[in-house]
Amino acid sequence: MAVVSPAPRRAELAVGGMTCAACAARVERKLNKLDGVTASVDYATERAVVHTAVPDEVLVDAVARAGYRAAVLTRRRPDGPAGEDRRLWRRLMTALLLGVPAADLSFTLALVPSLRFPGWQGAVLALGLPVVTWCAWPFHAKAAAALKQRTTSMDTLVSTGIAAATLWSAHAMTRGTTVADGGWGLLLRPAGSLYLDVAVGVTIFVLAGRLYEAKAKRAAGDAMRALGALGAKDVTLVDADGRERPVPAADLRAGDHFVVRPGEAVATDGVVVSGSCAVDGSAMTGESVPREVAAGDPVLGATVAVGGRIVVRATAVGRDTRLGRLTRLVEDALFEKARVQRIADRISAVFVPVVLALAIGTFAVWFAVAGAAEPAFGAGLAVLIIACPCALGLATPTAMLVASGRGAQLGVFLKGHPAIEAARTVDTVVLDKTGTVTTGRIAVTGIHPAGVDAEDVLRLAAAVEQASEHLIAKAIVTEADRVIGAVPMVTGFRAQAGLGARGEVEGHDVVVGSLRLLADTAVAVPPAVHTAAARCERAGSGVVAVARDGVAIGVLAIADTLRPGAATAVAELHTLGLRTILLTGDREPTARAIAAELEIDEVVAEVLPDEKADVIERLHREGRTVAMVGDGINDAPALARADLGLALVTGTDVAANAADVVLVGTDLTVVAQALRLARATLRTIHGNLWWAFGYNVAAIPVAAAGLLNPVISAAAMAASSLFVVSNSLRLRSFDTARTQTTDTQ
Repeated sequence: MAVVSPAPRRAELAVGGMTCAACAARVERKLNKLDGVTASVDYATERAVVHTAVPDEVLVDAVARAGYRAAVLTRRRPDGPAGEDRRLWRRLMTALLLGVPAADLSFTLALVPSLRFPGWQGAVLALGLPVVTWCAWPFHAKAAAALKQRTTSMDTLVSTGIAAATLWSAHAMTRGTTVADGGWGLLLRPAGSLYLDVAVGVTIFVLAGRLYEAKAKRAAGDAMRALGALGAKDVTLVDADGRERPVPAADLRAGDHFVVRPGEAVATDGVVVSGSCAVDGSAMTGESVPREVAAGDPVLGATVAVGGRIVVRATAVGRDTRLGRLTRLVEDALFEKARVQRIADRISAVFVPVVLALAIGTFAVWFAVAGAAEPAFGAGLAVLIIACPCALGLATPTAMLVASGRGAQLGVFLKGHPAIEAARTVDTVVLDKTGTVTTGRIAVTGIHPAGVDAEDVLRLAAAVEQASEHLIAKAIVTEADRVIGAVPMVTGFRAQAGLGARGEVEGHDVVVGSLRLLADTAVAVPPAVHTAAARCERAGSGVVAVARDGVAIGVLAIADTLRPGAATAVAELHTLGLRTILLTGDREPTARAIAAELEIDEVVAEVLPDEKADVIERLHREGRTVAMVGDGINDAPALARADLGLALVTGTDVAANAADVVLVGTDLTVVAQALRLARATLRTIHGNLWWAFGYNVAAIPVAAAGLLNPVISAAAMAASSLFVVSNSLRLRSFDTARTQTTDTQ
């Protein structure tokens, strides 16, 4: 009997314990060695996407054999980001408390023998050993795992350097060579040198960099958690016999009927069975004006009912809903974008094996020439120590830390290195409309009377609408409060579902709503009113007609309002030589009116959330490097797919978590400032990395020649680190206006 092989499927694993891109590559190679497995592993999101027919347990075991932790993403993650942060924080704090005194003692007592006291060696070792063992344990563990897999990573160099420096220092102190030969004589040769301060310094600096990276890596996971938290948690289910009972939203099945009351989120995608209401879909679809729905109309999960009660039949649940598809789009986009390795990892991929080979070669040459192990070991060890990436480890985190502080002053939060690397080549900026270039709040933008005063049109409309909870009604009442003040009371108020309302005001029959409502109630509509309504619609505004005693007396234009400074922001982007595109799910006339007012180059309107990501992909195929600015749930896939995603902090958590940069406040001019700051930060990081790399290249030959000693070593490493820090601190005085010219090159 033939054995039927399981059908191929897609599995996703959370991979814990990776510390650099080389770790991800190692796990990926291990998984791909399995028969019938195609895997991609990403370091930044700590996620593996596997197309396979083998059981999950086999995949998890393969990752474990590579020296890492794994769990299927449908289960509890093996190591939450907060837990990893806490562990790194504890190790860093311990390293600082014990390591700083240990390094000071080691350096000072090696240089000035007269300050040594009985048992000083034990004191230095007692302070330093916990730092180079327990605090540095993540580096040692990963180096051992790499060795087991016969490969190397930055951890290999860090661990080897720390271990070698510690062992040599312990050997020198216990043999007493520094007591006899210490002082300024150490300048002449490496024999008897102490390197414990270097080992401690490397541990502290690299731990600090890892902690910063661990915090930055939360973005992808936070975006997924925020998407999962959207929508209703509980829902009122309608049984077959008409009884209503509360159930968890997760228990809904396709075909179930459920109730949505005013102010509640729609639990899942469905079709309205009975009732009517307005649905605010701005976060999901980008429509600025709430949409009226009634029996037979579709509704999306995570949209919000505004007035009215409806019963909905679920048509899709879970990952089959629009929100579920958005979640997958965000996951995939973040995963693919994060596969670009960091600069330091690319350097270390070549640098680490080269340094190890040089250290071994130095030992071999010295042993052959001197015929003794001690000078050969000292010279080879010096190569390893001088190559320890103190400045290399500081290059990115210090620049990011300073840039984050300066960015906070400017209203910009850079979430990680990929953001600043992408900013360098951005040539196109895509802007969402609702909630981004506009406030996301509808308002009365124009009053067009016909035969009466404009104030009368607004006063009568507000009098009727003050009895309504509809968003448009609230906008009319707010405008009347601002312009007129108190408005008369309405009696006999009657809401017309999906169309408007009517009532008696000061003895007059007043109808407020759509032109369709006026037609249904036999209201006479003069040509001037039709003309005004058509003009408003061409300008992209919604229209609310007002009638008194059977005759239309004017229309109110209702529209989303532009953010203050939006026009200036677009002009600044053009000054940077960037092309601007307005991307929205709203109607095309509305979008084109906004784009014309702001002088935006191109308009793409009436697109669904997943289609926004497709537009970004099309721009990529055209060879463009794209920055996307948005705020809503519907923007999350595009923000994640873009080379650089910028989200307004006033928007949804989903958008903020999917983006690379969060813009604090509502002033859009910070978009250009964010791009300039990111580019300046990238230039600083490049300078830091080239200095750190150049320092190692220049110092290694000196070490190989046997001329290195602890004083020169410590001073050179301190000077290198000081340069990196001081170069990064220049970002504190970053001035966007001063950098404008260079950023347009």
